Amino acid sequence: MTQKVLVEVCVDSVASAMAAERGGAARVELCGSLLEGGITPRAGLIERTRAAVSLDLHVMIRPRGGDFCYDPDEFEIMQRDIALAQRLGANGVVFGLLDVNGNVDVVRTQQLTEMARPLTVTFHRAFDMTANLFRAFDDLCAAGVDRLLTSGGEATSLQGWETIKQLV
Repeated sequence: MTQKVLVEVCVDSVASAMAAERGGAARVELCGSLLEGGITPRAGLIERTRAAVSLDLHVMIRPRGGDFCYDPDEFEIMQRDIALAQRLGANGVVFGLLDVNGNVDVVRTQQLTEMARPLTVTFHRAFDMTANLFRAFDDLCAAGVDRLLTSGGEATSLQGWETIKQLV
């Protein structure tokens, strides 16, 4: 039995999302400012992309570039952005929260995950910045996230493939 490979493409424009759909992608991760590593896209971009493509649309929830430790105001912004993504027809959200010690912020990750339902939740590559990938993986399972984006703690997934294999 062969397993179908699902392709997800990270995009920051309607044109890129349409190209991904034409190319056979299963879903897109919609971001603003990929030059900053991806931040929450504007509402107009989410709405227009949703209207332009029929494939699954996962919206990045990241109030700013830089680290993944968010203050209370930024956390409130993330909650509002998740609610907006739900209203605008997203199928999923993508986010990552860490504490100052490099651990998954389990409590707030679980809060956002529960708030996002019924959308699917992906924890993004903030995972690769954690102090202990295996503890972080257990924490994400406990928090109820659906998917994990990782390169196995390395710059590329090819470099981190052994760790990814162990995580799987």
